[in-house]
Amino acid sequence: MEKNIFKRLIIILIYAIIFSLIVWFFYSIFKIKETCLDGIKNQNEEDVDCGGICTKQCEKNEALSLTIGETGAVESSVAGEYDFFGVVINPNNNYGSEYFAYQIKFKDENEAILGERQGSSFILPGDKKYIVENSVKINKLPAKIEFNIADSRWMEAADLYKKPDLKIVNRAYNEISSGVGFFEASGLLKNESPFDFALIKIKIILKDAAGKIIALNGTDMRTVNSGENRDFRVFWPGRFSGEVANMETQVEVNVFDSDSFARKYFNQEKFQEY
Repeated sequence: MEKNIFKRLIIILIYAIIFSLIVWFFYSIFKIKETCLDGIKNQNEEDVDCGGICTKQCEKNEALSLTIGETGAVESSVAGEYDFFGVVINPNNNYGSEYFAYQIKFKDENEAILGERQGSSFILPGDKKYIVENSVKINKLPAKIEFNIADSRWMEAADLYKKPDLKIVNRAYNEISSGVGFFEASGLLKNESPFDFALIKIKIILKDAAGKIIALNGTDMRTVNSGENRDFRVFWPGRFSGEVANMETQVEVNVFDSDSFARKYFNQEKFQEY
């Protein structure tokens, strides 16, 4: 009895081996060959049908240069000082600049330089932001401003990237009748992203009825947790010219400096510096 069972097992094993060989034979004949023209990223290709075993080189999409929008200077609330603003636009929806340097030159009507400022910042994919330099000490309002950007370092946004969900609500602007300062801007910062942030910067841009910027200020919010709402207030210690009709706010957080946030959403490959 045991001998018959053993023979049956041997026969089943032989049939299984034969069947496997037949399946492998037909699979080898009819399977689709991996090539450099199959429209699939396979073999050891760097991208679809390019790089690696394929002789065709992969094309890299280089980031477009940052562009500069409106620039200007307004009176500071301190005599003999001015506040600069410049709009920087990132035309790339898939690339953010973790660092760019800028230089500002303030000139009079004869092109003589009244003063200079240098600094650096960052910008997220597809973003538009104000660069603000407060308390520039020059002896008069400049007739011309040169605002130049250099040394941009790019990072490619990963598929899961989402801009930090930060909102300003309950915005208000008031003249102060008593206490410290002459003007006050306030609002409520809402962190609706799933991340805690060590530092969030808020810029305040005040405009008149014609949309002209007449005053600038800002504040820093530290250790803002996910889901937290935080009130803020910004004061102007002196008077400035113009009638405020609109208050614009800009919220920014440098996700490139946070290992727990930025590296989830940005690939570390550096692109050409502009």
